[in-house]
Amino acid sequence: MSKTDKHTIITRYLKGNYSIKDYLQIKKWFRSSSEYKEIEPLLEDSWEAYKDQKSEQPEGQVFEKITSRIWLEEETKRGGNNLRNIFVRVAAALVIGLVAGYFVSYLKQSPYEPAYFTAHAPKGSISETVLPDGSLVVLNAGSRLEYALGKNNQVNEVRLNGEAWFDVHHNPERKFVVKTSHYNVNVTGTQFNVKAYNVDDEITTTLVNGKVIISSNEELALAYSPELKPGEQFSLNKETRKGILSEVNTKIYTAWKDNKLIFINMDLDELFVLLERKFGVDIEISGSDIQNLHYTGTIKNETLLEILDLIALTLPLKYEIIGQKIIITKIK
Repeated sequence: MSKTDKHTIITRYLKGNYSIKDYLQIKKWFRSSSEYKEIEPLLEDSWEAYKDQKSEQPEGQVFEKITSRIWLEEETKRGGNNLRNIFVRVAAALVIGLVAGYFVSYLKQSPYEPAYFTAHAPKGSISETVLPDGSLVVLNAGSRLEYALGKNNQVNEVRLNGEAWFDVHHNPERKFVVKTSHYNVNVTGTQFNVKAYNVDDEITTTLVNGKVIISSNEELALAYSPELKPGEQFSLNKETRKGILSEVNTKIYTAWKDNKLIFINMDLDELFVLLERKFGVDIEISGSDIQNLHYTGTIKNETLLEILDLIALTLPLKYEIIGQKIIITKIK
């Protein structure tokens, strides 16, 4: 391959419009020390050219664009009303942490200076992020994950605003911490779910396999640090600052990552918030007389309108679509 071709591939990667073939080629270069030495001068030239062309945006945003891509597949099987095309299927967003680590350490010319990354799942989508050690993080709609890539491309802690499923590689010698607004989740290697939207009243951690320990943070000093066993959930009320440890059916709280929602006697206020995030729409409740209504059911591949029709069949509700907003009203 000529130097011109290599330069073109690197430039496409930096700009974020690379192909899968480009990505595989770059990964091959970085895995081979001899090939890396050959492209090192090209990296410098490409980066200098890219810096001259890019707009004045923070370096963190530049590297976020470099290392993350989201593919959204919209379902358009129904025509007519614009909300009939609103269902967005699960997105796959792969953050190439290992390759990004090489780029960052080289481009910043300081292997000891951490680089900061953000993974984001917009409303209406689910995204996947692979950390440098191979740990998997699945972000639910409307979620944001921030982390620093330190020495040896290691990630020791992440900060979560939203909901995420973690499958962390077991390593008892390495500390891994999930930070939320009101407590920390300390992990040695396990599968668990954390729901910690800043706008929600509660933060819940649900353990499927392994072990996690809940601990205090700068915002809240916990009375004790519960150690969760598989099948247990720790839920903290932000207002009362009281936590409850209980046994749960973990499938109910992790089904979302498989594009499924399970409602068990759920308040409609909470249910409609979930639908807003899943489908990326605004749902407005007219009046306060539906607060005592609850819904039980399971949805998987249904469109938003099909779900609303199902709810309206079992509860005294009707809905009206006005532009991009859905108005829910109780039938008298």
